[in-house]
Amino acid sequence: MDQNRKQEIGEAAAKILLDTKSVLFNAKEPFVLTSGKLSPVYIDCRRLIAFVEERSDLMDMAAEILLGEIAEDIGYAAGGETAGIPYAAFIAERLHKPMLYIRKKPKGFGRMAQIEGTFHGEKKPKVLLIEDLQTDGGSKKVFIDALRDAGAEIKHAFVVFHYGIFDQSKKNMDDLGITLHELTNWWHVLNVAKAQSYFDADTLREVESFLKAPEIWQKMNEKKSGSSSFAI
Repeated sequence: MDQNRKQEIGEAAAKILLDTKSVLFNAKEPFVLTSGKLSPVYIDCRRLIAFVEERSDLMDMAAEILLGEIAEDIGYAAGGETAGIPYAAFIAERLHKPMLYIRKKPKGFGRMAQIEGTFHGEKKPKVLLIEDLQTDGGSKKVFIDALRDAGAEIKHAFVVFHYGIFDQSKKNMDDLGITLHELTNWWHVLNVAKAQSYFDADTLREVESFLKAPEIWQKMNEKKSGSSSFAI
């Protein structure tokens, strides 16, 4: 796909996330992440599923990216438990592909299944893993391993939102033999937030400082109090 079109899609998607308050900026009272580290930005892709028109526009853009880049490698759309499941369903419908979902571990009864749905007899079914977001990509391994253990070929993953600020993300994907595709990322969000003045100048400066060097920003701000606790 043309890089200009990808940039256009990334910023259009970023605007939707800003307008639906699915991304938040707060430099004065940073968010506390699951890791315990602070962040002046927060993303909640689960919130998006409640916005019908916006969700539809985002999934249309996702389908355009996937058909433009890897159409031949999508036999099945597989969502990772739990937040990837609705997005896999939306995308599978648009691409007219069968859908699967993968548990983090096999359920403890019945068929003891980890993968729900079924393959249709192909020798090496081609599967696209779909998740809501990616920080460093470490959590994808359990889903990828489960699919490969079941005999699937998986070379690509898609996320609605990619942090795009951690070097470990690319390394983890390279180690897994996966090419990551994204709808939007923090740089797109920052571009739109700046261009359309979603936040004051001080907040934008703090957020840009974090995105350029997150570990340094976190060390400098770790003693701030009054933070808002969110898990990602």
